[in-house]
Amino acid sequence: MCPNNPARTKKTPQLSAPLVVDSSEAEILRALRRQGRISRTEVSSITGWSKAKVSQEIRSLVDKGYLVEVGKGASQGGRRPRLLRINPQLGYIVGIDIGATSLETALADVTGQIMQRCSEAADVRDRPEEVLGWCVELVNQMCSAQGVPIDQILGIGVGVPGPVDFARGVLVAPPLMMDWENFPIRSFFNETYPLAFVVVDNDVNIMALGEQRSGDGVGVDHFIYVKIGTGIGAGIISNGRIHRGSDGCAGDIGHICVDKQGPVCRCGNQGCLEAMAAGPAIAEKATQAARSGRSPLLRKMLDANGGILGPEDVNTACREGDEAALEIVRASGQIIGDVLAGLVNFFNPSHIFIGGGIANFGNHLLVAIRRAVLRRSLPLATTHLSINFSRASSNAGIIGAIALVLEYLFMVEDDPHRIVWNIDEPIEFTKGGARTL
Repeated sequence: MCPNNPARTKKTPQLSAPLVVDSSEAEILRALRRQGRISRTEVSSITGWSKAKVSQEIRSLVDKGYLVEVGKGASQGGRRPRLLRINPQLGYIVGIDIGATSLETALADVTGQIMQRCSEAADVRDRPEEVLGWCVELVNQMCSAQGVPIDQILGIGVGVPGPVDFARGVLVAPPLMMDWENFPIRSFFNETYPLAFVVVDNDVNIMALGEQRSGDGVGVDHFIYVKIGTGIGAGIISNGRIHRGSDGCAGDIGHICVDKQGPVCRCGNQGCLEAMAAGPAIAEKATQAARSGRSPLLRKMLDANGGILGPEDVNTACREGDEAALEIVRASGQIIGDVLAGLVNFFNPSHIFIGGGIANFGNHLLVAIRRAVLRRSLPLATTHLSINFSRASSNAGIIGAIALVLEYLFMVEDDPHRIVWNIDEPIEFTKGGARTL
């Protein structure tokens, strides 16, 4: 159970997302999005508006409670300008990152500042009502600890480990989560948080977004985020935006065939990358090595664990220099690198970031991936290519979930097909739900 923090109370107006602004107000919000805090003079410089118009538009946003003054900035030769920022007490945002074996929740204000977060073990093979119900309970505990009424939750960003139809916010044929197919995740959360707008995406996409917002991906326009854990997937940032493809399943590299005679994958096909090199495959190969006598250390671990080895045991054996374990990890890295080489030739990213639980295996895995990519990719495609572990790593998913829902916090009144911060796929807000355009 996650610890509670001292409660605090705030009194804020009841709002529902998306928050409606006109096109002029949207320009100011975009400027704030980029800079965090801004003066009226800076707004005038960015927009080209007169001082009178700037004052009028800012007054409207302040009156609505969307903006607040937060002190004074540095003098530019005259009086110090008064700075404005988005009102952090306007409402609250929830980020939820659901993995195959864990889930993380966080409560943040509308500026994206995390107030409290919580990590728990979970099993996505359980029914969605159980997993999502536990998420709701954890969020309610955080709201209680922070003195946040649940009717002030304006948005919820959810990452799930499977193919997501982004427009509908549902999973489609997820290999790990059979009971989740077409489950109405948005409606489930709206039963408890009726004023919140819920955005659902693949977990690797939100990790890529988190890397872009807070990791080494800041300012990088073309990169691939690869998650290696129970499964393997990729989040693709192209021209600074997430690339989801026409149906939302771009980046599902775990089901690229690497050996037609390989083991059967959970998707039903043979020799998928995931079945050959993900966490369960590494654990299975280690079990075989232990039982065959190739690794006395792994055999000792197997006996101590009641006949079961996990990826973490293989990692421990690697750290102790066990040659069989190291060979397994290097082989997995090479297989993953061979697939990534094809992506490098096709997409030409400047960076590849490796995350997920298996990233904890360290340099033996990373070196094997790099060697395979460099060996099989075109020289021009790798001239400036950087392949490294994600430094955002365990934070990427929850930060990305919050960032995703913040993209949809405001809507332009004059153009309901347009959102203020224009991420890759605008959502049309309707009484019946939402769809991408």
